[in-house]
Amino acid sequence: MALGFFAFAIFLFLSLDPDFFASSVTAASGSEGVEVTYGSVIKLMHERTKFRLHSHDVPYGSGSGQQSVTGFPDVDDANSYWVVKPVPETYDKQGDAIKSGALIRLQHMKTRKWLHSHLHASPISGNLEVSCFGSDTQSDTGDHWKVEIEGKGKIWKQDQKIRLHHVDTGGYLHSHDKKYQRIAGGQQEVCGVKEKSRDNFWLAAEGVYLPVNDGKRESA
Repeated sequence: MALGFFAFAIFLFLSLDPDFFASSVTAASGSEGVEVTYGSVIKLMHERTKFRLHSHDVPYGSGSGQQSVTGFPDVDDANSYWVVKPVPETYDKQGDAIKSGALIRLQHMKTRKWLHSHLHASPISGNLEVSCFGSDTQSDTGDHWKVEIEGKGKIWKQDQKIRLHHVDTGGYLHSHDKKYQRIAGGQQEVCGVKEKSRDNFWLAAEGVYLPVNDGKRESA
């Protein structure tokens, strides 16, 4: 019954105007220790700068020309929601807990494109470009990210620092203080880098978190 209720809540979350949730859903995930599950709709916060992983229907003016991805300072922006999904051809399903080492995809809620990376150079730093690519029916291995939990935890929870390691390029999802001069709102670059650093750390923040399926809960 509980899972059915949350599935209905997610349906409403995805069906209604995302701008509504910019002001009303932010507080829905304020508890520490909540497990991140497949099907949850979340914001990812860069641990050091507190900017949220963000995208919108604006292409890069260089590199791949795909939809741009940035770090956004405004907590309430509706373009910073991502749906956590498994990679194809796995047994993972909605509501399953996500272990350290698991592969995930992140689908941008508003445009339905996938968080993606490749060997194009990022616009500011010249590192690996991170973009949004594809659609509900178009996805490839460039959309696959490995969850690496920092510390002793085995299951991804809200209060745990993680790295997202890109499968195809070997780059870590990364952001820093370098900001775009021609984009409004003080948005900063998001890119991929091969080296581990503090600027690779992300935290699950605001969103709607599906409860863990029966039999899938494990000790952290």
